[in-house]
Amino acid sequence: MRSIVSVRRALALVLVVPLVLVGGCSSPSDDATDKTDRVSLEISDAWVKATDEKMSAAFASIENDTDSDITIVSVSSPVSDEVQLHETVTHADHSSAMQEVKAGFTIKADHDLELEPGGNHIMLMNLTKPLLPGEDVTFTLTFKDGTTQDFTARVKEFSGANESYDHGEKKH
Repeated sequence: MRSIVSVRRALALVLVVPLVLVGGCSSPSDDATDKTDRVSLEISDAWVKATDEKMSAAFASIENDTDSDITIVSVSSPVSDEVQLHETVTHADHSSAMQEVKAGFTIKADHDLELEPGGNHIMLMNLTKPLLPGEDVTFTLTFKDGTTQDFTARVKEFSGANESYDHGEKKH
């Protein structure tokens, strides 16, 4: 009788333990998956202007193919002490100046954002080293919800986009 009870207990353990283990290996909640999917942007054609000065800029095509708006609130890079999101504005006298966009860049659902010379861009200030053609620079985008996404941009020569820096504050 005792051996039958032991066999039943052993059999019960063999059947129950795998179910407990499988339950512990479940996939992340839908909320976690949605959050990751929501902030994943497609970044292409990323490049940085080569320089031996203290400032440069980064450019790219950023695609938001989700069904939610995504806001980039800041950017960081190990090659710069200060990285800002910038826009280029044209004044009444037709001169242009760059200025920080403190509210960040919002990319509407199923839309693109072009970071380009003479337009929106990532400004690298107080560079820690010269940026030489052919090098790669890493960036980390931080989104409104606190999540981040990394990307890499190639350094290349570019002689244009020599706008002045507007030290005035812009209200956004």
